[in-house]
Amino acid sequence: MTELSPQAQAVLAAFDARHELCGPFDGNWQELCLAAALQAAADQVVPHTAARTDRAANRRKIRAEILAIAAELKRMS
Repeated sequence: MTELSPQAQAVLAAFDARHELCGPFDGNWQELCLAAALQAAADQVVPHTAARTDRAANRRKIRAEILAIAAELKRMS
């Protein structure tokens, strides 16, 4: 298994904790579901059409960080 960043580990741990409450499922689908959720969250934080301002630059940075975690989780699956 690929080593994850602390940020990606935290997201995966939070998901796993909730996943255990819902019951076990077949397969290893968690990482792809998390990645999709994070991509959707990033799009909500900063749409692709965000204006080019200082505030938007900050939001784009946050979006890039969320997408980096999603990319890690995708590579892991």
